[in-house]
Order: sequence, then structure tokens, then C-alpha cells
Amino acid sequence: MPILSFSSLFLLLLNLAAPVFSADKFSRNDFPPGFVFGSGISAYQYEGAAFQDGRTPSIWDTFAHSVYSHGNGDIACDGYHKYKDDVQLMLDTGLEAFRFSISWSRLIPNGRGPVNAKGLEYYNNFINELISHGIQPHVTLVHSDVPKALEDEYGGWLSRKIVKDFTAYADVCFREFGNRILHWTTVNEANVFVLCGYDWAMTPPQRCSAPFGIINCTKGNSSSEPYIAAHNILLAHASVARLYQKNYQGMQRGFIGINLFAYQFVPYTNATEDVIATQRANDFWIGWFLKPLVYGDYPDIMKRNAGTRIPAFTKLESKQVKGSFDFLGLNHYYTLYIKDKPSYLKMDNRDVIADMAVEFILQGDTPPDELPMSGQRTQRNTTLNDTSRVKYIHGFIGSLLDAVRNGSNVRGYFTWSFLDLFELLDGYESAYGLYYVDLDDKDLKRYPKLSAHWYASFLKGRSIGLDSATELERNMSTLSQSHFSQ
Repeated sequence: MPILSFSSLFLLLLNLAAPVFSADKFSRNDFPPGFVFGSGISAYQYEGAAFQDGRTPSIWDTFAHSVYSHGNGDIACDGYHKYKDDVQLMLDTGLEAFRFSISWSRLIPNGRGPVNAKGLEYYNNFINELISHGIQPHVTLVHSDVPKALEDEYGGWLSRKIVKDFTAYADVCFREFGNRILHWTTVNEANVFVLCGYDWAMTPPQRCSAPFGIINCTKGNSSSEPYIAAHNILLAHASVARLYQKNYQGMQRGFIGINLFAYQFVPYTNATEDVIATQRANDFWIGWFLKPLVYGDYPDIMKRNAGTRIPAFTKLESKQVKGSFDFLGLNHYYTLYIKDKPSYLKMDNRDVIADMAVEFILQGDTPPDELPMSGQRTQRNTTLNDTSRVKYIHGFIGSLLDAVRNGSNVRGYFTWSFLDLFELLDGYESAYGLYYVDLDDKDLKRYPKLSAHWYASFLKGRSIGLDSATELERNMSTLSQSHFSQ
């Protein structure tokens, strides 16, 4: 892969699916020095305290309190007040690293200008608590929660003005926290953020145009706005990376990157058309961001199919975006099958998916070398015996070990998520956590699931396989029944 020609590149993988692996049993000690294992959360999904200590709304607050039907993050896990207890749980689990995001509107309430002293204090305390327990902090600057003030003023990512404001925000973070942070991610799941927010209106800022949105579209343009927002994210990322590399990296010795959402795309049939369509899907889905970052321009097929709807880089912008990362983070949940759909290109009005000219097919049965994706996402319930999640994590770590042994330049694995959070697509209806959070308890008490015990056993050096979960499961059944039958 051309991307591996960057000597400084490493991949931080979060929430990845579980391909086949060669060994059933393995231990933490099988991985090379410097490889880190962790877990993660994001600010809006975890912190709560949405209206406390000077924090102002982000676009998620507005969305969750208007059209969203799955609750909100006003309280969430109350991590703003309970972070010390949660760091102790991380220590008990054996986490080596923890990935979290900073709430831009908590740190800089107006999106630009004065820093909120209380927000600054919270993140300093959180970072110090992690480090004092030997846990490496990994920080994301924006996890879908742009300040509402900037969205109202100039349209957020639809305006070039955000490049300056995002860079100034990042400058505050580098200056205030950079002496303790070695790993910075600018934007989380940038590709999915623009599709969900500017094409389908599934998430804020909830922009779309008929017939592409999942709601009645009252504002937006699905044909052009996803491309514009993505372009400005790339320019803002490059600006922040340039700032870090020029003013901070030499002294702080850290790394900066961006995070994308990656499906595994598989041709629906062996027909040449489906094979070519699968490559086209990869060009649109990952190449949309990755090719500018590596080569300085969008994939040719994107420029050809989107035409003037996709912005062009100037020579200077191309130079600035190219190579503006030290690592790439990937989030992955599902395998999708790709079928060629050339009829989409005959539509007069097209969005990104129509430009892609493919049909996505999620099969009921996974291929023999895949474990079910349900091992990660489960319905929120009181069952602590999340055996499917154990299979999922076990499968992926095993396959990851195979990849590392075969020369892959992967440097870390983070499970999503550490706790059952407010999930962005369905609120409190689903759960991804290693720890269950009892929403009916006034203290939001946390309970370890089977997956937390299994992950802890692995992280503490035990040679572990799926059979290792059997005894843990027996013990967990007793705990689950005794607590939740009350």
C-alpha cells in the first residue's frame, strides 16, 4: 500500500471487525513493545454536565433537544463528576491507553475567544488523573460536536471560516495539554460525519435535500454540501497539523492524525462489474480523505463523477494537505457487500452515494472467516454476560496479532466503548461498553461485564482464549442474577 511509504505512519484501530486468526490462545506479551491496548469515550456521549460550569451547546445539544427521539447527553454517564472513579476502573481493567475527546464548547464556549477556566480545569484534572495511574491519554479535538455558536454564525464546516477557528482552538489544546499528550486526532470519523450530517440528515447539523434525507429536508443540499464540508475538514486538519508540527512537535514529541470510518467492502459477486464497483466504493469512502492526505488530491473517479460539485484544491492547499498526518485512525463495525449500480449515474440529481454508483448489501450471514458484528453492538439490557462481545474482541485481537506478525505497521487497539454511553445513532437503546451503567441508579453505578473481565485477563498477561471465558461466565451469571433480580 502506498500509504506505508510514510516512515512515521502508524495506525490506531478502534472498534474493528474480527477476521480469521490462526491462534486460539494468545497473550498481551505476544505483541511487540510500544503496542498499546485501550478503550475510549467521547465528550458528549460521556461527560454530561451539559449546562454546567460555562459549557455552551454544541450542535449535538440542539439536535438532541429538538428532533432526536432517543434521549440526550445532558447527564449521559456523568463523567464530568465521576471521572476519578472511572479512571480507577480503567486501572482495574489494566488499560494502557484511553481515547477521549474534548468538548470544544466546554473549553471555548463561543467557539473562539476566551477560554473557560472551569473547562480547562476539568480536562487538566482528567489528563492528570489518567497519567497518575499510568494510562496514556489519546485526545480527539472534535467528535461530531462543533459549537452551536459557530454553526449559527457561519454554518460550521460549510464555511472556510472554521479553519481559522478550529486552528485557534487546537492551539489552546496544544499549549495547555500538549506537555502530557503525545497522540492527537483532529476529527473523528470525518467521512461518516459529513454523510450523516450533510447528506442523510441522520445526525447534526441535520442538513439534506430531497430525495436523499431520512427526514423531510428543510435545509441543505445533499449533492454538494457533503463535498464542501469534507473539503473544509481537510483544510482545517491540515492547518492544525501544520501548526502542531511547526510550533509544538519538536518540543512535545507527539503525533497528529485524523480518524476515518472504514467498512470492509466485498464484491457481491465475482463479476468484473462488482469487483470494479468495490474499488470505486473504497475510493469514495476512504480515498475521499486518504488520497488528498497522501497525494494531495481527490481520487480521479470522484472528480469525474461529482464534477464541479466537489471543490478543487489550489496548488498551495494540495501541498498543505499532502502528508499532513503522522497516523491514521480507523473505526470499523461492519462488512458490506458491493453491487454495481450504473443507473445511479443517469440521475440528474445525485448525492455522494449516487455518485459512487453502488448498492450496499448487508448479508444476513457473514462469510466463514468473519465473526458476527453483533459481538460489538448489543441492545442495552441488564445482562452482564456479553459473550458475543468477548468473541468479537477475542477474534479481532487474534487477527490483529497475525497482521502484526506479517509486518503490518499497526500500533494500537482501542475497544469502543469503555462504558455504555449515550450512543449517537440510537441514544440509550444500544450498548457497546465493557461496563454496564445502571441508568436507574441515582449514582449511575457501573458494573463490569464479562468482556471487561476477559479484556482485563488479557491485558494482565494471561494466555487467553475463548475457553477462558467459560469460568468467568459462570461467575458473572451469579453476579448478574443477584443484583438485577432485586
